[in-house]
Amino acid sequence: MSNSATARKQTTVGLVSLGCAKNLVDSEIMLGSLIADGMILTNDPAKADALIINTCSFIDAAQEESVEQILESATYRDSKHRHQALIVAGCLSQRFREELPKLLPEVDAFMGIDQVAQAGSLVRLAIAQRSTRTPSLAPATKKESVTARLAKLDAGSNHAKHDSTENLRGTPRFNKTKTVATKSPALFDVTRRPAYIPDHTTPRFRLTPSHYAYVKIAEGCNHPCSFCTIPQMRGSHRSRPMDDIVAEAKRLISEGVRELNLISQDSTYYGMDLRQEHSRAISSPERFNAAAATLTADAPSLPNLLRALNSLRGDFWIRLLYTHPAHWTDTLIETIARCPKVARYVDMPLQHIHDNMLERMRRETDSRHITDVIRRIRAGIPGITVRTTFIVGFPGETESAFESLMEFIRQTRFDRLGIFKYSKEEGTRAGNMAGQISESVKRKRHARAMAEQRKIASELNAAKVGQKRFVLVEREATEKDLTGAQIHSWEHGFIRTSGPTTPMPSGRYFQARSDADAPDIDGRVYVRGRAPVGDFCWVKIVGQTDYDLIAEPI
Repeated sequence: MSNSATARKQTTVGLVSLGCAKNLVDSEIMLGSLIADGMILTNDPAKADALIINTCSFIDAAQEESVEQILESATYRDSKHRHQALIVAGCLSQRFREELPKLLPEVDAFMGIDQVAQAGSLVRLAIAQRSTRTPSLAPATKKESVTARLAKLDAGSNHAKHDSTENLRGTPRFNKTKTVATKSPALFDVTRRPAYIPDHTTPRFRLTPSHYAYVKIAEGCNHPCSFCTIPQMRGSHRSRPMDDIVAEAKRLISEGVRELNLISQDSTYYGMDLRQEHSRAISSPERFNAAAATLTADAPSLPNLLRALNSLRGDFWIRLLYTHPAHWTDTLIETIARCPKVARYVDMPLQHIHDNMLERMRRETDSRHITDVIRRIRAGIPGITVRTTFIVGFPGETESAFESLMEFIRQTRFDRLGIFKYSKEEGTRAGNMAGQISESVKRKRHARAMAEQRKIASELNAAKVGQKRFVLVEREATEKDLTGAQIHSWEHGFIRTSGPTTPMPSGRYFQARSDADAPDIDGRVYVRGRAPVGDFCWVKIVGQTDYDLIAEPI
């Protein structure tokens, strides 16, 4: 048989990845599984024998986007490519594992977070299943009816089960697949509560540019935040072994990666679940510090992991993402200050500053602790960039509480800040709270907070003009890059409300980032003239917009 005939027989698969960077890593693992199984990847749905949609269900807007993508893909399939298998993966499958097969009969297979490394085998089963299904002549499912039903299902769920369960790691109750009785002919492989986490030998096809990568150091979450469904979808916190993370980092550096972005739901909790007789009830600052004090010198912990990665040979940054204010210890601050390869950058969602709001959110911190943590971080790590997010319009947020948040933003002058309008997630404690805020009030508070931060960001950028910066060059900037765009993230809130107010000078530009700028969510440094794509260089800041800097190479 000729090579061309063999290629024609190979299975071709497309994938749509929605949501956060942690979901992106899951997509990369699925693609690695497909390649390991001899399949071909495509960006063209018309050429795909199967299409995987890796969904997000973090807030209602993300959930609606996922449902819309599924239904649009099903409509295209039914009109153009009826033998194409449609597979839904990720958080939406995990969150609504009982009902989703009934609500979306267009889908041929559902897979959960525990199944990402077996994507290849599930695709083959889904394609075989699709060949036996008779195309439906029934009216297409409406997005509104699906999202309304999902909201109703959430309203009847018991979020408190997560809070009252002391140890969910590795228990048969949560790690076994439950057979779901459904009239849908779709394949179904979703465990009740995920336990999977990748290791450095897991096949993976990276979707990021070659010069940076995300490294998932842990999965799941133990926090009881009243507004969040992540523990329901992702399971309890589970850390990877430290030597396994270091092995992955070594490989990525050898492949030319210049920036390792460490991610998990709570990176500051890393390693704490690997202690003997681990109890998950240590989320408060007092209990966390007491538990951290009992660790041996070589125990898996975030400070030890940062030291191990910092000692690796090569020219690269280590960026720490998704930290929790309750878990910043003096040891962690000292470690970052002493590790030159660790970016002077803190991503620490605070959500609010008013004590009543923090208590209602179940954030395990109060305003005094938060202000002290920021003070200690800025004092202990000179030149640190602090990014945070806040939620406005949370149930019970009075005008006085909102004003205290605005004053905190003005006084603290965060380098990077995103704002969420509170999203009522049914099935959470906050979803059942009295004092729900109207959408119009949420919009007004969101606009006021973003306007305040925009002014602060512009003033901070203006102070940088004339400074020298070490930057990582991403690519040549397009006209769209230079005119600016609205940016939002399901986990970092709204980042920009409009493009730059200062026109960019004419000429050729390259888009770069300093260590103060995380990929996709922060500002950019536009370098006028030539710059080495995928590598570091020194530049001088010669101008600024509200959120970005203009520079020339040195």
